[in-house]
Amino acid sequence: MARTVRLASIDDERLDVFSRLTNHQLRNRLDEKNAVFVAESRTVVEVALECGVEPLAFLVDERDLAASEDVLGRAGDDVPAYVLPHEQVARLTGFRLTRGLLCAMRRPELPSVADIAASAKSVVVLEDLVDVSNVGAVFRNAAALGADAVVVSPHCADPFSRRAVRVSMGCVLKLPWARAEEGQWPGGALDELACAGFSTFALALAPGSVPLGDVPPRAAGERRALLFGSEGYGLAPGTLARCDRSVVIPMAHGVDSLNVAASSAVALWQLLR
Repeated sequence: MARTVRLASIDDERLDVFSRLTNHQLRNRLDEKNAVFVAESRTVVEVALECGVEPLAFLVDERDLAASEDVLGRAGDDVPAYVLPHEQVARLTGFRLTRGLLCAMRRPELPSVADIAASAKSVVVLEDLVDVSNVGAVFRNAAALGADAVVVSPHCADPFSRRAVRVSMGCVLKLPWARAEEGQWPGGALDELACAGFSTFALALAPGSVPLGDVPPRAAGERRALLFGSEGYGLAPGTLARCDRSVVIPMAHGVDSLNVAASSAVALWQLLR
């Protein structure tokens, strides 16, 4: 069981990982083997542990300690569980902690785009999404609606940021995902998918886009990749040019498009049937 360590002050440097380190510092690009992410809420921590992710330290609200013992019991006694009074937890994190539990965890090693292309049958591709909540929501949709994996562009928001992990309900840990390397986007990454036999569908308000409902259901054995662009300007022209087909969700009442998370759910349901 995780080793309980009671702290009286939020100034203790052992708590830096939970509130005072930026996401870039947690990612620790210069030493990726020691990169960290923070899982927030009991549900997400449980999913992470079930996926075999290594816990490094817990932060527990004192009044939720007893209710968290079963989760803490899944870690070794070399893992500290820092316990703070309730009012101190809110001061440290800046928000009311959901069910009183955070866990700093080792970032899993990511597969390559080539690994994804070789093993998946259906892939979601995200280009330059900025909002981490959207990234988390798309991962949750992808997992729920049958995608096997996700590929993100070099400048897409981090799926392992705290809010993305939470919004995804831990699905960023359930689905394998890869980040395309600088200089390999879009050409190298999409070429990997094309060489593996994927048909690529761009969700885009572009000339020549066909209504989503006009695309036939996926044939047995067919491999499909669905591409979604950034919240502001969508997919870049160079990315669109490399896709086999552009599709659009028909809108009513003068609305031009849906939020990327909502459109991903509609498109996944239709194109991965």
